[in-house]
Amino acid sequence: MDMGSLPARHGRYRGEHPALISGGRQLNWREFDAAINRLANALLAAGLRKGDKFATVLPNCQELMLAYWAGAKTGCVIVPMSPLLQDNGLVSLLTDSDAKLVLGHASFAATFERIRDRLPLVKADCWILLGAGGEEGPGFQPYETFIASGSTAAPPDASLTDADEFNIMYSSGTTGLPKGIVHNHYVRAMYCMIFASSFRITPESVVLHAGSIVFNGCMVDLMPWMFVGGTYVLHESFDAGRVIADIDRYKVTHIVLVPAQITAILDHPDYAPAKLASLEMLHNLGAPLHRCIKERINAELPGRFYELYGLTEGFMTVLDKHDSIRKLGSVGCPPPFMQISIRRDDDSECAPGEVGEICGRSPCLMPGYYKRPDLTAQAIRDGWLHTGDAGYLDEEGYLFLVDRIKDMIITGGVNVYPFDIEKIIASHPEVREAAVFGVQDEKWGEVAVAAVTLRDGAQSSAAELVEWTNARVDAKFQRIKDVIVYDEFPRNVAGKTLKREMRSSYHRE
Repeated sequence: MDMGSLPARHGRYRGEHPALISGGRQLNWREFDAAINRLANALLAAGLRKGDKFATVLPNCQELMLAYWAGAKTGCVIVPMSPLLQDNGLVSLLTDSDAKLVLGHASFAATFERIRDRLPLVKADCWILLGAGGEEGPGFQPYETFIASGSTAAPPDASLTDADEFNIMYSSGTTGLPKGIVHNHYVRAMYCMIFASSFRITPESVVLHAGSIVFNGCMVDLMPWMFVGGTYVLHESFDAGRVIADIDRYKVTHIVLVPAQITAILDHPDYAPAKLASLEMLHNLGAPLHRCIKERINAELPGRFYELYGLTEGFMTVLDKHDSIRKLGSVGCPPPFMQISIRRDDDSECAPGEVGEICGRSPCLMPGYYKRPDLTAQAIRDGWLHTGDAGYLDEEGYLFLVDRIKDMIITGGVNVYPFDIEKIIASHPEVREAAVFGVQDEKWGEVAVAAVTLRDGAQSSAAELVEWTNARVDAKFQRIKDVIVYDEFPRNVAGKTLKREMRSSYHRE
């Protein structure tokens, strides 16, 4: 299962077929494979070897896509990081991942200058800047200089096996510590085959992606595209009007979106069902889509709607387009080779209709969290991933979500854990106690709201606490929308804070 063999395969047998359209540039498979080779050889020339980690801090661009596959060819492990991360968040993840090289955009030069002394593992000549103009200062190597001597010939065979690591995807944990989710070449090969089959992606398919490709959700269409050798249209950022225009222009067949993007498209003045007529799949993931939106899609774009529930750790269910009306409200059933079980607290299996914890087995299951066998053992028990999410199965085995046991917030398709924000707010000298929860938002799906109790004599207003907190979170997607001040938090008899009651009270305001 050598994932690095796929670009070369398509370059040889589908060389003239369009591979990647991004940033006004189009590469066929032969050109795309040659560009991957150039970057792969540059990584090796920089001293990286199989198993070494390199990080990217890039927006959507052709070079980010090349980096995924240059890593796959060399056996170097890519660690994609969000461009929304701020100084402390970057240092934490770069340190934890053991990254030896950073490939970032020139707009992050000032950030990198501030943190580079805190990252001794990254050598001075291994800070690579895309779009550098020479004014960024000494010690940064422009991307074009970095790849200039790289050959377009295939790099040396890395002798990759199924177990070799492909990437590390980071997701915050409820403990506040970063969790690096490892995917090896076998897992990514399973993404290729299972999702190509589930979504009916073929060599003639045209995939459009307008969300960030640093998050694992993009892999449900990116991996099958690479597997079949189709065409991938990558937008630098989401713009509903551009998405509509490019679906029509390129006759896009498959698109994956989060709820906020779907709503933006349907509400855009340029939207008309005829402009999306080429679509064979309109796929929602990241958060449940409101029922009324699903009904509108099924009425105006029938036979196209898919939905996925899943965890980066490697278990998923898929609602097929042929079930989207019959099973409205469900998030589907496990694809082939995956199994689902709803468990009670004693680990016994729930009856149909009974709510319990969603557990799953899957060939896409991560081998573990990077350097965290303790957390891996908590998440995977007897081969079953315990998701921490609550749901039930109907009589036919279709999954219905009920709640997120771990209180995770999904904003714009990005997972946000309340504890990471709570620890920031709680450090404010006037805050006695903090609790963070998610509330529905038309644009982002969910946004974070903080509840606090204040110390005697506190003078800070809610608006001041919002501003103070948002200036200190690790990433922009962790910013809170509002602060609610309580005299005392609502609690159950065991003294546990009742976030659900807070959330309900906020909705009534």
